[in-house]
Amino acid sequence: MLKLRNVQSYYGNIQALKDISLDVREGEIITLIGANGAGKSTTLMTLCGVVPARQGQVIFEGQDITAMAPEKIVALGISQVPEGRRIFPYLTVTENLDMGTFLRKDPKGIKQDMDHIFELFPILAERRNQPGGTLSGGEQQMLAISRALMSKPKLLLLDEPSLGLAPIIIARIFDIIKRINKESNTTILLVEQNANLALKVADRGYVMETGSITMTDTGQNLLANEDVKKAYLGI
Repeated sequence: MLKLRNVQSYYGNIQALKDISLDVREGEIITLIGANGAGKSTTLMTLCGVVPARQGQVIFEGQDITAMAPEKIVALGISQVPEGRRIFPYLTVTENLDMGTFLRKDPKGIKQDMDHIFELFPILAERRNQPGGTLSGGEQQMLAISRALMSKPKLLLLDEPSLGLAPIIIARIFDIIKRINKESNTTILLVEQNANLALKVADRGYVMETGSITMTDTGQNLLANEDVKKAYLGI
């Protein structure tokens, strides 16, 4: 479904990604783990066209999207849940969800998907008329994920979904991530500091260090890898 080939990205003159190559197959959960500043979020931003790749290729479903505008990438079926949620605080829950449907033209399908979101996240149904900014951190994360799902993505990019959340809420979020993947066959590329949780749900994982991919394997094999244990699992 997705291929990155020797991708290089920069912030000004500072190189953030150094010849990144990775593959994501349809229906998989793939995770990127690594320390702060490793280039994980930049990888997602490059996929979305927000940080343009200076070299290399990004291929989605056989189409070169390397130089494509972000809104056109969304229209192809890639949606991102950014780090820090970035919901619209003064819009209601329902209005935030409506923003995710901006490119859609199927009112009946939108209504069905909205109902499905409220079934996935009953707390959002209860809060549907509240401004997004009045929600708790966990509820805002649920809203951010739901807003992305309302665009009916083929590939969902999740950037640090556990950030700043209590353990019980993190467990709920990861249960929902697995459910989204299995029930709707939505492919997921997950960037996550909590390497233990991320690798447990992932089919495969990539380890990033200072802008480069240094290791790749199945999620289970990476969990058992001694170097990964020492560097990222605290074992």
